[in-house]
Amino acid sequence: MDFSWSDDAQDIRRAAEEFGLSLNGDLEERDRGGIFDRSLWNRCAEFGILGMPIPKRYGGTAQELPAIVAALDGLGYACHDNGLLFGLGAQLWSVQLPILQLASEELRGRYLPGLADGSLIGAHAVTEPEAGSDAFSLRTTARADGDSYVLDGAKTFVTSAPVADVFLVLATLNPASGTSGLTAFLVDRDTPGLTVSGPFEKMGLRTSTMGEVVLAGCRVPEAQMLGGKGGGSAVFGVAMEWERTFILAPALGTMRRQLEQCIRYARSRHQFGAPIAKREPVAGKLVDMHLRLETSQLLAYRTAWLKQQGRRLTYEPSQVKLQLSESWVRTSEDALQLHGGSGYMVELGIERDLRDALASRIYSGTSEIQRLIIAGFLGL
Repeated sequence: MDFSWSDDAQDIRRAAEEFGLSLNGDLEERDRGGIFDRSLWNRCAEFGILGMPIPKRYGGTAQELPAIVAALDGLGYACHDNGLLFGLGAQLWSVQLPILQLASEELRGRYLPGLADGSLIGAHAVTEPEAGSDAFSLRTTARADGDSYVLDGAKTFVTSAPVADVFLVLATLNPASGTSGLTAFLVDRDTPGLTVSGPFEKMGLRTSTMGEVVLAGCRVPEAQMLGGKGGGSAVFGVAMEWERTFILAPALGTMRRQLEQCIRYARSRHQFGAPIAKREPVAGKLVDMHLRLETSQLLAYRTAWLKQQGRRLTYEPSQVKLQLSESWVRTSEDALQLHGGSGYMVELGIERDLRDALASRIYSGTSEIQRLIIAGFLGL
């Protein structure tokens, strides 16, 4: 059992940290206005973030998964724009990887190079107004018509919808057939019958844009099907395994930065004649933050290693998602509490981290859903 970092992983994390520092300009203004900055997205693509797990023949660099986690860890440490990092992850794990694993060679060649180099933005459209945690109770239908399918329905809370060029859409061929009727399609933005509304105004992750997708008589060629007829549940499963395992990898870096920031503050802030770091309640919070970070790192890197080895994952993605999301929220709360009144001010960015962290307990399956999944594997 080897817990040491490879030279490549260390180099890539350092490079990501250096690059991430350049992404923080005008963040307060962009966060306040809910502004998505396409130029920052393109710079991240040029750096290589969106191509890391993609084979070279599709424009990627085929990095190993622990090295990708290291890169995202470093990016989260230096880049304070959690919305940007979330949007990149949503495309990478829930659009690009399902295309890579389950699409035809024609679709891979058509979409992956553009998604990897930033010239295309992809969105995963599964959530519906009446289907949140019950993701398979979809009302969007796909009706066969010649060599095409006609899609009708609505999707909501779609990350990057207002700026996306292509949508991965889940629909049902027959509502009565349950999961066996679910089918996935890649639908271009300019397809007649597809309209996008938004952006929604959100509490956090405000630099990541979100909206609604409406499909009304939207005709999609059968060749745009992903995973075959009735393969939608497999597409969804692939997307969620990748997303739950990796989308919160930047939070490892964010929590590391928060801990370092709090330690510096606790050492320099004096109350009642001594640094507050010497006070047991403050020291206890810092220890808790440290333990959450250590545990989160171990779970995240171990699961990435398991997947890199081709091991079958069962409840591990849910463990990572649950641990990292809950830890990030609690660490952000502790950081704010420790800084007192100054932590509540926008200037330090702690309140922004907390607002952004809260969403992590909802997207990619709520914490309650993750606990149910893990409980099932424990035989409960």
